[in-house]
Amino acid sequence: MRLEIDPRSPIPPSEQIAEQVRFAVSSGRLRVGDRLSSVRGLAADAAVNPNTVSKAYRDLAREGILEARQGDGVFVATAAPARCASHRDRVLRERLSVIVDDACAAGWSAEQLLEAVQQCVGRKAPRFAASALAARAGGKR
Repeated sequence: MRLEIDPRSPIPPSEQIAEQVRFAVSSGRLRVGDRLSSVRGLAADAAVNPNTVSKAYRDLAREGILEARQGDGVFVATAAPARCASHRDRVLRERLSVIVDDACAAGWSAEQLLEAVQQCVGRKAPRFAASALAARAGGKR
């Protein structure tokens, strides 16, 4: 899994890592039992301090998303998909709420907002189509 850390972001790098892991689990890119990169390996790939990765892994383990196996590595926990999906839904609804509030404050009608959303979805159509196909192949609806 490739992570992108924005050093200019007000969000600490450890939280950026944790959020990207949560979203990877909720999207199915990471599955129960998958082994994550070692702390040193991920730190080198993401150009961050190993302590930053350790903090993200510890926080995710406390949430029940990851489990560390002594001498074997860090793995996606059994409860992770449900917890990450719930987290994803909450985060995305919060982000959407801010966008809707901004659109209302700017004087947009519901139609203008929906049209803008449809245009954004249209630009991302191949990714949405791939997600739908993957969900169907995995038995989800």
